[in-house]
Amino acid sequence: MFLVNLDTDQVLKPVDWNSNRIDGRGHGGERGLRGVAFHGDRIYIAASEELLVFDRTFRVVATHRNRYLDRCRDACVHGHHLFLASAGCDSILGFNLETDVFDWALRIVTDGMVFRSKPFDPRGEDGPLLVEKLELNSVYCNEGGMYVSGSRTGALLRFDGRAIGVMATLPAGAHDARPFRDGILFNDTQAGAIRFESPGVQVALPVPRFDPGLARQGFGRGLCVLPEGAIAAGSSPATLTLHDLETQRPLKAFNLSLDVRSSIHSIGIWPYEWPERGRNSGGSSRSTGSR
Repeated sequence: MFLVNLDTDQVLKPVDWNSNRIDGRGHGGERGLRGVAFHGDRIYIAASEELLVFDRTFRVVATHRNRYLDRCRDACVHGHHLFLASAGCDSILGFNLETDVFDWALRIVTDGMVFRSKPFDPRGEDGPLLVEKLELNSVYCNEGGMYVSGSRTGALLRFDGRAIGVMATLPAGAHDARPFRDGILFNDTQAGAIRFESPGVQVALPVPRFDPGLARQGFGRGLCVLPEGAIAAGSSPATLTLHDLETQRPLKAFNLSLDVRSSIHSIGIWPYEWPERGRNSGGSSRSTGSR
């Protein structure tokens, strides 16, 4: 976990996750920390098959597991629930932040571009099997509903509490899709761009690239809209870039590591005071404009 102070350019690395269960051989399995969210004085981070709960001193105070939380890819808080995207089970799981139990779950099934939602009990025995047909990687909630997408959905889906349907089409391999202004915002990962698409505007912001000899770079994943309207986007190797959507120019970039095994997966706005403890990550930043 990295903390980046956009005002001072200070970078901290308060959590260094070096689990011996991390599988670097290929797709699937334990792949490190995925999904970050905040509620009250707790920090929630998903680690593929478990939910880790940290206090503000970055001490693990609880862990929660669920048989249907397989290959978790994203997390968001809405109301009194933390919602997590399970890529392995093509499902969204709801963790009750008041009772600390998984008490809501929704499986998404498809026949072509026709999608259906199937609620199930995450504490029961009759939930979905490990399928990973849609490879869900994003869940986002607002007053308009729950928005879900994956590398293989081909669409941003909207669940209104009763049924699920297509809000907009997406290219294969997209990440972090969400409604934004009068359109949608997402990482077009295969094309190496962050895109905003609306009826009157089409914007493509390129993902930073480094030495041509560096393998597996330019993989865009992790997206966050800052209060002043700038876009914070992640990419590999671990790089955070701030973009101005109006000028379509980068404002600032932070390279946190050139090790391609360190990749950005999720970005959130730190809601607390800057911590006193934590160690400098050694990352570097470069300003590419004023803000």
